[in-house]
Amino acid sequence: MNNTIKLFITDIDGVWTDGSMYYDNQNNEFKRFSTYDSAGVLFLNQINIPTIILTGEENNIVKRRAEKLGIKQVYMGVKNKLEKVKEIVIKTDIKLSEIAYIGDDINDYALLKSVGLSAAPNNAPIYIKDIVDWTLPIKGGDGAFRYFVEKYLNETNQLDIIINKILSEKYNFNNFSQ
Repeated sequence: MNNTIKLFITDIDGVWTDGSMYYDNQNNEFKRFSTYDSAGVLFLNQINIPTIILTGEENNIVKRRAEKLGIKQVYMGVKNKLEKVKEIVIKTDIKLSEIAYIGDDINDYALLKSVGLSAAPNNAPIYIKDIVDWTLPIKGGDGAFRYFVEKYLNETNQLDIIINKILSEKYNFNNFSQ
């Protein structure tokens, strides 16, 4: 287990959503997000590990979700995710081995194989599940990002500490937008 993860990066469609895209007759697009994933961001914030969203889609819905959760770095319309992360690595002085990434499809393949810790929801294709460190027991759109974060924190003996810290500070959950 890599205890030196310094950055969590996440795909959106198929991870934070179930991968479906909904359209109405006016060509408006809708996505369903699970509020469970917001706690993953909260937990990482407690230990100063940033979350980055990296998606192939260009979509204001994703931007709005990130803003609500205080995620500052959102990269949309990314065709080559590994190359984008290599740019981030150069700018941040974080190594690929210090990055955790969760993705679910072919466009995530190269990045999943390159990072220090990788995961996929259980509804990802078999060729993705075959290459990740962890196949999660839940589907995308059902809190997969949070599960990934909690599993990492539990494996590194940090989850109980973070939960106790939040509870002992009488965390004002009204200030945490889900």
